[in-house]
Amino acid sequence: MSYQNPYSQIPAPTQPVVAVTIKRSPQMSVMRLAFAIIAILIALLLGLLVLLLIGIETGPVPLLVGLVTATIPVPVYVILVLWIDRYESEPPWMLAVAFFWGAFVAVFVAFLLNTMMGLIVTAVTHNLKAGETFAAVISAPIVEECAKAIILFIFFFAKKDEFDGVIDGIVYGSLVALGFAMTENIQYYGKAMLVGGGGGLTLTLLIRGAFAPFSHPLFTSMTGIGLGLARQSNNIVVKTLTPILGLLMAIFMHSIWNGSAAIFGGGVFVLTYILVMVPAFFIMLVVISLALRREGQVVTEFLRVDCDRGFLTKQEYDELCSIKGRMGASYNAFSRGGIQQWRNRRRFNQLASELAFHRSRVARGVSTATRTLSELEDLYLQELQNLAQQARSR
Repeated sequence: MSYQNPYSQIPAPTQPVVAVTIKRSPQMSVMRLAFAIIAILIALLLGLLVLLLIGIETGPVPLLVGLVTATIPVPVYVILVLWIDRYESEPPWMLAVAFFWGAFVAVFVAFLLNTMMGLIVTAVTHNLKAGETFAAVISAPIVEECAKAIILFIFFFAKKDEFDGVIDGIVYGSLVALGFAMTENIQYYGKAMLVGGGGGLTLTLLIRGAFAPFSHPLFTSMTGIGLGLARQSNNIVVKTLTPILGLLMAIFMHSIWNGSAAIFGGGVFVLTYILVMVPAFFIMLVVISLALRREGQVVTEFLRVDCDRGFLTKQEYDELCSIKGRMGASYNAFSRGGIQQWRNRRRFNQLASELAFHRSRVARGVSTATRTLSELEDLYLQELQNLAQQARSR
């Protein structure tokens, strides 16, 4: 790839400048604030309705047990997902929206439609088992993956500057799925406590919490990967087909997973886990590794001009171009200057990545920045210089 920086002929500033805060989005208007508040209230209402329905089904004590056991491990899973995003972290508000969309909105939609579809099939076939199997194997994969995918497509089209590729798709998709799985597990753990007591709860915890906690993130990440590949490509066929194929793959894998248990029982379920889910998980790790390498190449290519003109030192440039270098620089900053220097270095790493990806988007014609390109570039360079000079003076 190549990028002709329109500001590469402008000499790097040599004097300190007033600190400038880079804002990811324009100042929120009253209408946007009102819309955001309304959206939050609606999402909370849907989440409370889901909890109410679960409580009616399980009773208050199992509901409370399910709530506690389902939420305790979630922070660990979220941290693991966020750790993947090593080069350019996503806005916290978008990460939160993704998680709570899954936990509140997508769950409500899935609960409503899956219940309706199961009741319809049961009424038509006069067979309760047929209705439950249809809901689990056909309805749930389609409804749940589509409900989770909605927010990913919204991000993809509305926030192009924050959806750069496969890593972003995996992170957003995994957070949506973790939110969804958390609320879903409240129901499963509550019902297990109600029916089987402590033993039933323990068995369900082992299966859903330890045996396959990555199932939902793995499914929805397929959609995220499809969208990420579409963002990285300028080929119209790729941009059109990969999001569709990603969603279909998410539905397909979800259906296989549910069907192995609902139709064939425990033995096939375990076999499916070993032969399908475990290999898929390791393939996902390979995909993440390749995607991180691609992001490292973006940073290497699009910050080279700053190294060539002396804005970045060779050491700073080399550190920014690899995960190991960034981690080492952050550790050294902490050892020399404590928490504040560590935070400054992390901010430096983040801003440098944002500048590189901004340039990449400009080169591919997908930037939606509200400022002019020269203004945004200058803002990044000014704040990067401030942070760099603070570090060099120590």
